[in-house]
Amino acid sequence: MPGHLITIIALAVIGMINTSYLVIKKIKRQSVWCPFFPQEWCDKVNDSPQSKTFGFPNSLAGLYMYSGILVLSLFFYHAIIPFWPIFTLVVIGFCFSTYFLYVQKVILKAFCTWCVLSAVEFTLLLILSLFKSVG
Repeated sequence: MPGHLITIIALAVIGMINTSYLVIKKIKRQSVWCPFFPQEWCDKVNDSPQSKTFGFPNSLAGLYMYSGILVLSLFFYHAIIPFWPIFTLVVIGFCFSTYFLYVQKVILKAFCTWCVLSAVEFTLLLILSLFKSVG
């Protein structure tokens, strides 16, 4: 398995763990652990109206995106599908995470560790996907 594909799969799995944690905490109505930022920032971000899109937690959408990237990457590895569906999900995830970083910075004036981590993951996924689609 090519190194870039292994890294894409690993990032998808890490993203699934990250977003699963957030989904579980949202369902249980519990605060998330907030390393690197004040606890009230994570609480503010996760309790804000912007933490949902069309009534669904953003973390749930993230979990679906990372899961889709993982499954599609395995299909791609087995030559069942081309790379563009993976690339499309990565671009959508990157755009959403960039928008949510903007919301945290400008509107909420607070950051959540797990949202920032997801944005970093999607940035890395985008870079890897661009190298794959060009190469």
